[in-house]
Amino acid sequence: MPADGPRGTEGARGNGADPPRGFPPKGVAGGIVAAIVIADQWTKSLVEEHVPLYGGVPVIDGFLDLIHVRNTGVAFGLLNSVDIPFKAGLMTAVALAALVALGLYATQLSPRETLARFGLTLIAGGAVGNLIDRATAGYVVDFIDVYWGGWHFWAFNVADAAITVGASCLIFELLFLKRHVPEAA
Repeated sequence: MPADGPRGTEGARGNGADPPRGFPPKGVAGGIVAAIVIADQWTKSLVEEHVPLYGGVPVIDGFLDLIHVRNTGVAFGLLNSVDIPFKAGLMTAVALAALVALGLYATQLSPRETLARFGLTLIAGGAVGNLIDRATAGYVVDFIDVYWGGWHFWAFNVADAAITVGASCLIFELLFLKRHVPEAA
């Protein structure tokens, strides 16, 4: 062990450098999560107020509409048409379990895995936004409809977009930056 302390903590003991910290810092991460949840809930309430259920408003003709649908299933509408007892409670429990697993995974990341940490922050914000819907209404409001000709991508919302961007950050970190690989001793 170096005289200054265990490997990776030397900066905290005397050379003036700060010990490595994760990005985003906890306060900033909390603010990002809160901003996503607020934007998600606000946009969903606007859609519920101004767009009739199963109605739509063209934004970019032939490419983008604002619609109003309810997703009682999981991501990308999977299980949306399945009718099982206690489905709303089951979907809420699954979402809550995923959020807990996400939190546990976040504790395993090193401070160097900044893109993965940022991605998990986005995923957490989106997961909380959709969890609020599932717990209070039993469904998630989706309203962004991207399409080309007769092909439609799954309808989604702000929370889903945050989850998708966050997952992309996490995958990019794991596959290309490889900061999760331990250094040789």
